[in-house]
Amino acid sequence: MPEPTKKDEPNGQPEESVAPESSGAPPPPEISLEVSPPPEAVAEGKEPVETDGKKPESTEPVPVQAVVAQEPCPAVNGSIQPQPGGVGVKEQAESANSTLKEEGTCSPPPPDDAKPAATTPSPTPQPEDASSTKKLSVELPNDSVPVPAMGRKDSVWSLGEGQAPDELDKPVDNPPLSTLLIERPLSGAVTVGGDITFVAKVEAKDLLRKPTIKWFKGKWMDLASKTGKHLQLKETFDRLTKVHTFEMHIIKAKDNYAGNYRCEVNYKDKFDSCSFDLEVKEAETGSQNIDIRSAFKRSSEGQEDAGELDFSGLLKHRNQREHKQQDDTPEVDVWEILKNARPDQYEKIAFMYGITDLRGLLKRLKKMPKEEKKLEAFAKKLDPAYQVDKGGKIRLVVDLADPTVELKWYKNGQEIRPSPNQRKYIFEHKGTQRIMVINNCSANDDAAYSVVAGDEKCSTELFVKELPVKIVKGIEPVKTTVNERIELECEVSEEGAQVKWLKNGVEVPTGVRSRYRVKCEGTKHFLVIDDASRDDTGTYSIMASGGTSEAHIQVDLKPLKVYQDLQDMTVLLGQPIKLHCEIYPGNVPGRWYRNGQLIQPSDRLNIIHRNKVHRLEIAASSLHDAGDYTFVPEGYSQSLSAKIHIIDPPRVLLDSLNFPDNTVTVVAGNKLRLEIPISGEPAPRVVWMKGERVILESGHRVHAETYSDHTSLTIEVTEREDTGNYKIVLQNEAGEATASVKIKVVDIPDPPEAPLVPVVGGDWCSMTWEPPKYDGGSPILGYYIERKKKQSSRWMRLNFDLIKETTFEPKKMIEGVPYEVRIFAVNAIGVSKPSEPSKAFTPLAVTSEPTMLVVDDVTDTTVTVKWRPPETIGAAGLDGYLVEYCVEGTNDWVISNKELTEKTRYTITGLSPGCKILVRVKAVNAAGASAPRTLQHAILVKEVVEPPKIRVPRHLKQTYTRKVGETVNLVVPFMGKPRPKVTWLKDGNPIEPSQVSIRNTDCDSIIFIRKAERSHSGKYDMTVQVENHVDTAILDIQIVDLPGPPQCVNIEDVWGGNVALVWTPPKDNGNAPITGYTIQKADKKTMEWFTCIEHYHRNCITITELVVGNEYFFRIFSENMCGLSETATQTKKSALIVKEGLQMKTQEYNDHDFKEAPKFTQPLINTFAVAGYNTTLNCSVRANPRPKVIWMKNKITIIDDPRYRMFSSQGVCTLEIRKPSPYDGGMYTCKAINELGEAQVDCKLEVKGGFTFYELMQRGVPLHLIDKYMTESKVVEQEK
Repeated sequence: MPEPTKKDEPNGQPEESVAPESSGAPPPPEISLEVSPPPEAVAEGKEPVETDGKKPESTEPVPVQAVVAQEPCPAVNGSIQPQPGGVGVKEQAESANSTLKEEGTCSPPPPDDAKPAATTPSPTPQPEDASSTKKLSVELPNDSVPVPAMGRKDSVWSLGEGQAPDELDKPVDNPPLSTLLIERPLSGAVTVGGDITFVAKVEAKDLLRKPTIKWFKGKWMDLASKTGKHLQLKETFDRLTKVHTFEMHIIKAKDNYAGNYRCEVNYKDKFDSCSFDLEVKEAETGSQNIDIRSAFKRSSEGQEDAGELDFSGLLKHRNQREHKQQDDTPEVDVWEILKNARPDQYEKIAFMYGITDLRGLLKRLKKMPKEEKKLEAFAKKLDPAYQVDKGGKIRLVVDLADPTVELKWYKNGQEIRPSPNQRKYIFEHKGTQRIMVINNCSANDDAAYSVVAGDEKCSTELFVKELPVKIVKGIEPVKTTVNERIELECEVSEEGAQVKWLKNGVEVPTGVRSRYRVKCEGTKHFLVIDDASRDDTGTYSIMASGGTSEAHIQVDLKPLKVYQDLQDMTVLLGQPIKLHCEIYPGNVPGRWYRNGQLIQPSDRLNIIHRNKVHRLEIAASSLHDAGDYTFVPEGYSQSLSAKIHIIDPPRVLLDSLNFPDNTVTVVAGNKLRLEIPISGEPAPRVVWMKGERVILESGHRVHAETYSDHTSLTIEVTEREDTGNYKIVLQNEAGEATASVKIKVVDIPDPPEAPLVPVVGGDWCSMTWEPPKYDGGSPILGYYIERKKKQSSRWMRLNFDLIKETTFEPKKMIEGVPYEVRIFAVNAIGVSKPSEPSKAFTPLAVTSEPTMLVVDDVTDTTVTVKWRPPETIGAAGLDGYLVEYCVEGTNDWVISNKELTEKTRYTITGLSPGCKILVRVKAVNAAGASAPRTLQHAILVKEVVEPPKIRVPRHLKQTYTRKVGETVNLVVPFMGKPRPKVTWLKDGNPIEPSQVSIRNTDCDSIIFIRKAERSHSGKYDMTVQVENHVDTAILDIQIVDLPGPPQCVNIEDVWGGNVALVWTPPKDNGNAPITGYTIQKADKKTMEWFTCIEHYHRNCITITELVVGNEYFFRIFSENMCGLSETATQTKKSALIVKEGLQMKTQEYNDHDFKEAPKFTQPLINTFAVAGYNTTLNCSVRANPRPKVIWMKNKITIIDDPRYRMFSSQGVCTLEIRKPSPYDGGMYTCKAINELGEAQVDCKLEVKGGFTFYELMQRGVPLHLIDKYMTESKVVEQEK
């Protein structure tokens, strides 16, 4: 028998424990209970459990047999109610309740290994099916140990933990449970492989959000994580009925799906739960009567379902098959043979009886229940379950096979230890029997108990049954009036019992904010309503576990008396309104109505109820407040009425029109309809007047009209005469009011007078005019200007935005062309007619100022300036320039040239040495002198010494190469003042004028060779000197010519069709490196030369693919940058190509020594750099082994300086200078060193864009950096 476990469910359906189905398994053991009724039940002579009303003959426990109820038993406030018709023969209710716990839950299904059949039947039972009704046999034997025997010497007992004696009679408080589920899931049954759905519904009318639901199997298995193809959870919400529906679908059920399930619903502080059972039935296949040998033949070999029973054939012909099987029952019971055989004999038995599906047979045999082996430690173990009444005692007895084994008792897994101060648990030893007595059983004792003897364990479960609570004195009917106190009293049979109060069948809310109060005094229970109302009328009932009692409560109204009625009122508009009445009873609320419409309180309307007084107060009355007012007391048909009349003096509401100064402006010729809002109650009489003249409603062009809320004045066609003040007079019985409105009729303005043109420019003029005499009744907003050529009739608008001033300067006119202008005046109404045209005028302008005025030269007595012509020269042309100067500090400008000069360069003479002057230049034409162009700084009249500076062109910084006979013309610019002295040297010697022509100017020097010869090659040194300042430059000129032929050509060897040639370089290379050779061959017979190869660089070659039998001569041309040599060198001997078979003589070969000292193949070149931009110095070196490269600046090695980066790749050496500054200039050296020697090359780097000492100080450069820069500059000058 599997061990039952205990369920702790707060509120759910009861669950029954049933015995396993007897299908080939041994019958379950009887449950042995020893029950003692509580003292109260014995004293009153009542049974612990109430039955159908018939008392048993004796109070002693007797064996009973119970049939499980077909419907779940409802739970009321945690108590179990017996249901008629669902019990067996003897003590059905008591035996049924023996399987239930106090919480109303059921024992969960046992594990799958035991395979019990303990399930709950379906809600729709089938009586004809033998498997749907299962029974549980329960024996209640008499207590084998009498009370006097507890004191004998042969009995051993001890005290255990439990309740104190003074706490045994205290009632257990069960908190009230919230009810959320309106439809609970019911227990059901399904066959293996079938589908079933459980539904729970929650009403959401009082819920602000969706409740939380959880589905469980057993105690703690949450099914939310088990969803898949066999389990699906679904939630829906009906917006009309406001009901949440939760469904749990079980698809293709299996045997292990059977058991107890639980549904829990949570919402904030509310909680509800329900338990239900699922029974999974075996499919009706008649397995007991089917021949095992035919059933376990394979239906399909190798398929997925191989090894399982093939039921398809059995289900299709079930009737015939069953009928046939009744006649042909197998003579041999193979199942019994397999059960008694060893596992190694299964295959042999299957072969003997023709069973081919051995795998399916073993699976079925494994699922069959097995007989449990008898425990070795226990001669008699505990029964699976016990039941006892609340307040009674129970004895749990085990019989040991070995009395010396140590025994321990456990409750819910916790060991029960003896305690000398408590008599809750008593332990006795009687021979081999071990007894634990539990006194004064309560709900806390409802638990799972186990006993451990050595390594063996035996378990049981104890169920504590509560006695039903009966109503001793029922509640009585009550009839009262509203606002009275109602108290319902009821007395029950037990103190602390849980009862439930209901009104009209619905449970009465007893929360903190509820109108109902519930109290309990011993066995008496009270329901109190402090302030009764008519809604409290109804049938009230109290429900206990043993009965109910109900009574009717009638709450009526008190008779109404009117002490002061409502009074009619006439109120001035805006004044407060106060309606007052007094009625009895005073605590009766009421409603106020205006013209039949319910009145709600607001900011301006206040409803007051104090005792008997009811008031309606309106802070400020309005016209809508007039009407019939009615007060209706709540619950009464009688009402109080009054009428309110609102009066209001007449008023003219001009402020709502937003007219400035109450003035209405209208354009002449338009229609005017002026509507003025008015108010007054009753409606006032309206009169319109202009001056003393009354405007009638029957007027033709001007007439007035009056309506309920406004009055209007209409002028069909407005004229200037309609301008004036209009008066409005209003009268009614509440008073009189007047108002005045001004109407202003406006028109376009008159045209202005002809404009004047006082000033005329080159492409512009200045014009003025006077405003028009009449502005049309509206301020002048601005003017439009138009112009045209005198000979043209087309006017052109000059401005698109209004000009508010009376002056304007038209621009972009053509010089020498006469123009006319005119004016338009504009106001808010429109544009006036044009004015008369002005007198014709012709634009004529001076030129713009001269540009780029600079100082060209300064001496001790003269200053030379130069400039460029003006950017703009008008139609009047340019006559010349006027040069003026003044001494710095004065404003006396002196004209230097009495007559205009047409040149853009002028020398001012007669100046005093050492003075400072300012110079300006004006351009003059027929229109006058232009604006002057003035030098920004004063000029010091003093000769300035400027150090010389040679600016070598970029193409001359490298070797300048020309061919013989070409012209050489080189221009080298330089700077310096006064005029520098220029000298030229060639290779350190003076240049002969007959060979090279040299011409010097103030700013450059030209070297000219008409027909270059090779003797003109060399290095030319140029020196520029101003006083003690010198600057030099070197020009390398190379004149190249065709090279000579190689010196000698020899035939080194001949073999096969190949000839090896060797030659020596030419004696004359043409003053240029030899770039290659051209080899030709010629047959001795024809002596026609053919080129074998061109641009060949080496001095030996093998000529291949020669014809056998021929005899060849060879010749070679040398080649440089100018071309091939004029003649070629021919071999003296010929080469005869003989047949193969001859052996070539091989000579010894010695490896060439490639080691050499460093040699720079490309030197460094003097470079100019721009300050702030990266620059590089490049050179190439050849050496073997690889040399070490060192860079130096001013003969100081550059080491770990972040401003420099050094590269060396394939013999090319590069030095990168990052963002050089002026003090980065100097002499740079690249030095290459290896074991055979060393070599170095130098170059000069100059950084342009440098600064003077003063500029460096202004830029904030530190003094030590300035000193370093100046020192390096001096070193460079000294080297020059």
